[in-house]
Amino acid sequence: MWIIAGLGNPGEKYDGTRHNAGFEVIEKLAEAHQISVTEREGRAFVGKGRIAGQRVLLVKPQTFMNLSGESIRKLKDYYKVEEEQVLIIYDDVSLEPGKIRIRKKGSAGGHNGIKSIIAHLGTQTFPRVKVGVGKKPPAYDLADYVLGRFSRQEKEKMCEGYEAAAAATEKIVAGEMESAMNLFNRKGKAEEVSE
Repeated sequence: MWIIAGLGNPGEKYDGTRHNAGFEVIEKLAEAHQISVTEREGRAFVGKGRIAGQRVLLVKPQTFMNLSGESIRKLKDYYKVEEEQVLIIYDDVSLEPGKIRIRKKGSAGGHNGIKSIIAHLGTQTFPRVKVGVGKKPPAYDLADYVLGRFSRQEKEKMCEGYEAAAAATEKIVAGEMESAMNLFNRKGKAEEVSE
């Protein structure tokens, strides 16, 4: 079984913000695979189904971003899933809007949701799909920026990014991690702000 968790903040006031990119990708996957992500479990909304022939649990933690690890750990322990089968999808301010980057493991890179997950799982060895939300303008506070919304132009790019992240997730779940990395990590390298 795979746990596929998209990170974000619960509540209508956070809908459509940069920090909720992970929730948006979960919605795309849920729609494409007819999975209803409405059950409450482990301080999250979850939905069970199949993607690429694999059993999956789609997850939207309801703990707020900086406590995401609490929810992920509860679900991981309950379903007895290995770290390598816990896929995290989240926003990245070092990538241009809509660009995605796949990693098998790594540090938090300053992302509070990932910091929490690393702390609760006790490892950095879990795959992730990062969705670019654009670099913070110099005058902005980072917290204000990630809780802000996209411009109309950015929204179009983000829709493409959510679709790409969903497609990448499908490949990863199908056991095609290398293929997914080759395909999606190469796209738009020149436009990347920084790694």
